[in-house]
Amino acid sequence: MIKTLSAVGNSLGLIIERPILELLNITKDTELEVRTDGDALIIRPLRKEKLERVREATHRLMDKHDKVLDKLSK
Repeated sequence: MIKTLSAVGNSLGLIIERPILELLNITKDTELEVRTDGDALIIRPLRKEKLERVREATHRLMDKHDKVLDKLSK
């Protein structure tokens, strides 16, 4: 699929067709992560469940290795 950008005020926007939105379960309220690898633009739905799992794992790691992390920070 080849797309072109559309003017939106002083910015540019990309129109994403409904079948793609439905496939990825994206609504107007879905937060999107927008990043680049230096060559391509990567747009991905931000899933709070995944973010919460990462946050919980980070807390467990920090609790388990608190003393080591404290020493490394000095």
